[in-house]
Amino acid sequence: MKKIPQKLTLLFTLLFFLFSSAVFAEQVLHFGTAGEPGSLDPHKISGTWENDIVGNVFLGLMTEDAKSNTVPGNAASYKLSNDKKVYTFKLRDNKWSDGVPVTAYDFEFGFRRIMDPGFNAEYASILYPIKNAKAIKSGEIKDINALGVKALDSKTLEITLDNPTPYFLNIMKHFTSFPIPKHAVEKFGDDWIKPENMVTNGPFVIREWIPNTHVMAVKNSNFYDAANVKIDKVYFYPTEDRSAALKKFRNGELHYNDDIPSDQIDWIKQNLKGEYITGPYIGIYYYPMNVRLPKLGTREIRHALSKAVNREVITEKVLKSGEVPAYGYVPPLNGFKLQSVPYKGQPYNKLLAEAKKTMTSLGYSKDKPLKLQLRYNTSENHKKIAVAISAMWKQIYVETELLNSDVAVHYDEIEKHKFEVARAAWVADYGDPQNFLFLLMTGDPQNYSQYSNSDFDALMKKSETISGAERAQTLEKAEKIMLNDLPMIPIYYYVFHNLVSKKLKGYEPNSENIHRVRFMSLK
Repeated sequence: MKKIPQKLTLLFTLLFFLFSSAVFAEQVLHFGTAGEPGSLDPHKISGTWENDIVGNVFLGLMTEDAKSNTVPGNAASYKLSNDKKVYTFKLRDNKWSDGVPVTAYDFEFGFRRIMDPGFNAEYASILYPIKNAKAIKSGEIKDINALGVKALDSKTLEITLDNPTPYFLNIMKHFTSFPIPKHAVEKFGDDWIKPENMVTNGPFVIREWIPNTHVMAVKNSNFYDAANVKIDKVYFYPTEDRSAALKKFRNGELHYNDDIPSDQIDWIKQNLKGEYITGPYIGIYYYPMNVRLPKLGTREIRHALSKAVNREVITEKVLKSGEVPAYGYVPPLNGFKLQSVPYKGQPYNKLLAEAKKTMTSLGYSKDKPLKLQLRYNTSENHKKIAVAISAMWKQIYVETELLNSDVAVHYDEIEKHKFEVARAAWVADYGDPQNFLFLLMTGDPQNYSQYSNSDFDALMKKSETISGAERAQTLEKAEKIMLNDLPMIPIYYYVFHNLVSKKLKGYEPNSENIHRVRFMSLK
């Protein structure tokens, strides 16, 4: 055999090294979220920015595909009983990141944990379709074994519902339904969630959390589909400062960010073509009012505050980025008639005059204004909206004090009802009006306004036992009652605003604006 000259050998070695480095180079994704997580425990979170992280490291029975369609997750398959109340899930072969097999007992442990009356989980109510869940969480039923969740064996989980629930599979991709590693909790207690102890069953596992800087996760080699996960490491950044995030994106320091500074929308449209992506987003931006406070205790004053809000000015002049003025709470959904306050479509000057007349009749004037505190979380957009609305309210004799805090502190305060009026938002966990209206049921932890109406509650409860057109009409009636009482001011329906690098592959725009890293890669 003819020998290859030494120079050619060296050249081939160099070329092989360069080719191998290009092929096998570590893929590191830089992902901007909307804020700092309050926790990494699936049972202690509630925000979309937290789901951006937690939903990439844990996996429910069901999960999202790249377009956010509901597909099997840790369950390989399921069967539904003839009465549509019993789901039997068969688990696929999957392991926790420490190599321990994921079993049906981990799911059973998770459901029982979140429904324990002594466990503080503000989002537990989303699981109330499960048999006895609400009664157990409230303490009415003391035996946790009465919960309609049972591991039949290590690979089979049976979930029984109180009533047929058409959206139940969608709930099973929600973070409240994620399994909890029983062996890790028993070993580390509350410290199981620390990066050095944390084990997860999803495509990534968290290895570092530097508060207000980043959360870093690495590929979980024990994940059942690890061979198809292209990203090796992902950094999640809290990007409450949208302008700073835009600069980082332009400098190549972010591959993705889920919001933009609205005051730069024209520049973004002109200069980031192909990287700025927008579309319908199933969500509502609103101001809850604490109805237990005497100053906000009457529907007259709450409607006056609502009438003074010029939603068109906010969407067209302040934001200028495609948001839709909202006069109702539930966003547009197929099969559900959009509801609204009765004064939708009336001239703003007329509404302003009516609001001013109401305030005068209640004893307020330029010299004796209603003093309100308005809370909002850090964001240029939230601040601009708050400033604009406080100016609108000034016209009807309201003096507004603006209070700002980061997102974790903000939601902690309003969840404890330590506010008068506050900025809030809700994005659908699944495309059903119940997923919005249940938040206003008496006693729900996320009923920030502390609203309570027995007729509203009765209709919501009735909707759990019926289906089709009758169910839709029942939910429509419930929303009408709530809008008459008006415990919150609807402001606009969302559209998503994503910055997506041309280097990022696998991103799919969708109305839930959920993007799982397992489907992404870098060019």
